[in-house]
Amino acid sequence: MRESKIVRKTKETDIELYLCLDGIGKENIDTGCGFLNHMLTLFSKHSRFDLDVKCVGDTDVDYHHTAEDIAICLGKAFAEAIGDKKGILRYADIILPMDEALIMCALDISGRGGLYFDLDIPACKVGDFDTELCEEFFRAFVRESGVTLHIRQLNGTNSHHIIEGTFKAVARVLSKGVSIDERFKDEIPSTKGVI
Repeated sequence: MRESKIVRKTKETDIELYLCLDGIGKENIDTGCGFLNHMLTLFSKHSRFDLDVKCVGDTDVDYHHTAEDIAICLGKAFAEAIGDKKGILRYADIILPMDEALIMCALDISGRGGLYFDLDIPACKVGDFDTELCEEFFRAFVRESGVTLHIRQLNGTNSHHIIEGTFKAVARVLSKGVSIDERFKDEIPSTKGVI
């Protein structure tokens, strides 16, 4: 099983996170932020990764530290769980509709974290979640996971749909990218021999 458990405690957040890449989409999410709980539940279901997240954060300030620090832990867990990357497909892409929103997402599990993010989210908040935290979340994730991630909005006017479509799209491409190609299960998918 490709899995990892991360415990991270700072003056701003106290997080325990468990990730299993070979799961069934079982989740137990408690971030202290209803909208982020919703997004991470979708992420688990659409990736089929098992995900447990417990976060106590300084939500009296806002959800910035909570969102960013959970993404840091998720990225670390992903990098640890995937191991040497033998046999993975490595690349994946999707164009995912969420009602009127249409999100293009492509990734390379390259070992070189990079976020190329082009969303036009019209509202400043969804519930009490600052929509700018969507970008912060994925920036922290790619930095820690070593994933190159492109996210582009092709259509959409509803902020909730745009962000939800993004989390679903990222989940689906990560799931495909880490899947094992049985023809090459003992090979690193790089001419360098290492990722």
